[in-house]
Amino acid sequence: MSLAPPVPVTTNPAKDAALRHLGQWGVFLALAALVLFGWGRYENFLDPFNVMSVLRYNGMFALVALGMAFVIMTGGIDLSVGSTAALASVASALASAHGVVAGLGAGLAAGLLVGTVNAVVIVRLRVLPFIATLATMLAASGCALLLAGNQSVSVSYETGFTELGQGDLLGVPVPAWIAAAAYLAGSVVLNLTALGRTVLAVGGNEDAARLMGLPVDRAKALVYLASGGLAGLAGVILAAQFGAGQPIEGVGWELFAIAAVVVGGTLLTGGVGSVGTTLAGVLLLGLIFNILNFENGLGWISLSAYWQSVVRGVFLLVVVILQSRLAGRAEEA
Repeated sequence: MSLAPPVPVTTNPAKDAALRHLGQWGVFLALAALVLFGWGRYENFLDPFNVMSVLRYNGMFALVALGMAFVIMTGGIDLSVGSTAALASVASALASAHGVVAGLGAGLAAGLLVGTVNAVVIVRLRVLPFIATLATMLAASGCALLLAGNQSVSVSYETGFTELGQGDLLGVPVPAWIAAAAYLAGSVVLNLTALGRTVLAVGGNEDAARLMGLPVDRAKALVYLASGGLAGLAGVILAAQFGAGQPIEGVGWELFAIAAVVVGGTLLTGGVGSVGTTLAGVLLLGLIFNILNFENGLGWISLSAYWQSVVRGVFLLVVVILQSRLAGRAEEA
């Protein structure tokens, strides 16, 4: 009895590589297409005022998304970033009367405190990240309301604290400079350090990373600590930009951050991600709402903030479906 020879399987390496990378790098193509669309349709779309406004407003979202990206790369999630930013905005507003450093330090301390609690509960107590950060989200929100007395807290305008959110440096908004510095540091950590390699290894297969002797617990603790700190910094910018600590602000920020990270090609299962594409995801989502505002101005459509949330959800769903199918086709190829 003879067996038929196996049928040779032919592959196209170039096509396989394209399928693997399209889900991640396609965000840049989408961002470029969106910019070209806006430039061709709206008269003042690339006006310096509009460009700087987009950069100023999205600086704090970029910081939250950066922390979320590292957390998701490990296969985790951080639902507390919005409430953490709100708590930090109140803390920094209360401390702003003592100077810029005090206001900045208070907001960062609040964020790092929440990040530390998340790290201890997740790493030491072995609580699932979803449950742990859901608990700290509720706790941080309650603390923000208690600290603020259930009302907005005005910042001090005499100490120069508001420059952190409203000021410009070399013609570029200060929040954009802060976000750029954070993303540069994040890129260095992810691509050029042992910590970055460990983060991706943990997300790829945590058990295998432990067997390899990698410092898994330390890496997980550091990403949650960083996520809390970056959310705290975003809260400082929030208070400085709007002139008040906002205890009820930050609702839905965690969803925006997750959306930006996923749109940027980072897998929710962990192990794959990029700092640069996360920033592109933030800008892409920011430009979508900017374009919707321009459309409202033209009078062709009239979409409220509620409809904008619907657009965000549908867009995220489409991206996740495309990302999943591209990944599946790449594995089958």
